[in-house]
Amino acid sequence: MITIKWVAGAALLACTGALVACGADADKAPTTGAGTPTPSGAVAGTPTPPAGKPSPTIATDPLLSGKREITMLRVQGSGDALELSGRLEEGGDTGGRVLFVPVPIGDDRYVIKAFGTKDDHPANDDPSCWAVNALDIEPELTIDAAICDVDDPIQRFTILAQGNGTYAIRSENRFLQHLAGNGLILKELGNRPLGTTFRFVDKGPHDREPLN
Repeated sequence: MITIKWVAGAALLACTGALVACGADADKAPTTGAGTPTPSGAVAGTPTPPAGKPSPTIATDPLLSGKREITMLRVQGSGDALELSGRLEEGGDTGGRVLFVPVPIGDDRYVIKAFGTKDDHPANDDPSCWAVNALDIEPELTIDAAICDVDDPIQRFTILAQGNGTYAIRSENRFLQHLAGNGLILKELGNRPLGTTFRFVDKGPHDREPLN
């Protein structure tokens, strides 16, 4: 018992006498948390999109605020505006709705409302919404007009900035593309590059008064 007490006391005395050395060893321990440097220009906790993948449009884009009416034109097309009557078409000139309001619902997703021209006709102020045609057969789906319902998954679309004021439009893993003979369809790209993008044109504030 006397031997054990002597050994413990000697160890304590050794550490006390070498206090400076003990502190020096502690300073060599790796630091974490606030002491970890952040690369210049990077924001901690902000994910970097994979190379080659479209980046989500920033929330400050006024055309995607839900407060502006826009027309949409296919960049690779003839310059005719998109139109929603029964089906979403390009330059159909059928008297359908050509003014759109992407309304953000979170997670870079939008419900896209469609309106007629402002001509004091009350029906033009009551919106329809883009909806994936659930009756279509895979792998090519179309977009139809539907009564707006933000809780309906087939009315939720992702809009991705592509640079130079252009956008890609997606529903789940299908992008809105133009195919000769088929028009505008939702299609998985697979290994193929994105072939259809759209330009949005600001047409003024969204200040409609719906019928209901």
